[in-house]
Amino acid sequence: MNYTTYQKNDVEAIIELFQTTFANSEGEEAGKVLGVFARAMMETTPEQDLQVFIAKDEEKIVGGVMFSTLTLEGDKTAKLLSPMAVSTEVQGKGIGQGMINHALDILKSQGVDIAVTYGDPNFYSKVGFAQISEDVIKAPLPLSFPEGWLGQSLNGEALEAISGESGCVPALNNPELW
Repeated sequence: MNYTTYQKNDVEAIIELFQTTFANSEGEEAGKVLGVFARAMMETTPEQDLQVFIAKDEEKIVGGVMFSTLTLEGDKTAKLLSPMAVSTEVQGKGIGQGMINHALDILKSQGVDIAVTYGDPNFYSKVGFAQISEDVIKAPLPLSFPEGWLGQSLNGEALEAISGESGCVPALNNPELW
């Protein structure tokens, strides 16, 4: 498996990956929503605020994960993992974990302090995320599933409470995603 960053000519394949994966696992409507969301992330997010990592099996993209800027008050830098998908044909083989670990290593090397996500604690705990409360880092929008608010330190320091509001990129600024 080759873990790398995406190239401009990968955009349509990545959007298709998200749409197909979520349609296969959660239904056609979920697939459409995630396809639109992935497209919005890639087409409307400023380049400096988005990093997209992919997993390739030979030339086929079988996984994708996006990290966008999470704006915090203070001097800590943070990235928000969303969305993430691995093709249903290859799920359960550690590809998602490998892809996320690859991405986190790059973010660490770039000096990013914190990574957060909003998802399944059982899955994301395998790559170092732990449940956090909004007393530690406030979510940009109200959470419908507070147990899914997860974070980890990338700089070797303990994750400490950061006061104030947080902000996300426009494509994530949608209450239906939270």
